[in-house]
Amino acid sequence: MSALLQVTNVTKKFGGLTANNNITFDVAENEILSVIGPNGAGKSTLFKMISSFLPTTSGEVLFRGERISNLKPHIVARKGVVRTFQETTIFRSMTVRESVIVAQHLRASASLAGYFWSSNTAQKDVEAFGRYADELIEFLGMSEIAHELASNLPQGNLRALGIAIGLATDPKVLLLDEPFAGMNHDETMRMVELVRSVRDNRGVTVLLVEHDMLAVMSISDRIVVLNFGEMIAEGTPAEIQNNDKVIEAYLGSTDDEIGV
Repeated sequence: MSALLQVTNVTKKFGGLTANNNITFDVAENEILSVIGPNGAGKSTLFKMISSFLPTTSGEVLFRGERISNLKPHIVARKGVVRTFQETTIFRSMTVRESVIVAQHLRASASLAGYFWSSNTAQKDVEAFGRYADELIEFLGMSEIAHELASNLPQGNLRALGIAIGLATDPKVLLLDEPFAGMNHDETMRMVELVRSVRDNRGVTVLLVEHDMLAVMSISDRIVVLNFGEMIAEGTPAEIQNNDKVIEAYLGSTDDEIGV
């Protein structure tokens, strides 16, 4: 598999603190790659640099061979690298369907003036956004709650809405920030299958940060491990589970739940 996303020698410093130091790895097309590590390892900072919410101090991020690091985040998103967030707070006062429709305006054809005056282009956008919202909602199994306010959704549905909002922008790479946080076992396994179907059925490459090791080991093709801002390991789930550095830094010497 060829590299779709390349993180090359990426470093981030905040004054005298080095949050990420010389991080390098590739993400192949149609891969699910997880980034794990203890709290404070630099995972969120790395995600923010990949999606260009933070500039790099040095190094670069390439998407399809083009540098995307240090661009405006909305430009990176339009190119196809889209980040979701731990909390879907922006659209809480809207319904599920309205939220997915609004997210599509990132790729609108009409101008702001066109929407104000309801131009033909704007009307076509609105119709297309509605159709695509219905398609995504059905794909994600959310048709029964399409008209429910986001503020009323339980945790699992709220996470699914976050993925729907991300997919609405037509991403090529979807960055998921702790998609399984706060879920019980059954909810987590349903979300694992949902994320896998996003890759398998929508052709979206997935990069995720997550603490739930059972979910990570179940869903990942490969795993990158950070510790104190350093990348200490990269490999398949089996390789990571048997890596002495990872066991010492993060997984612990024994963990029956993930089979280490």
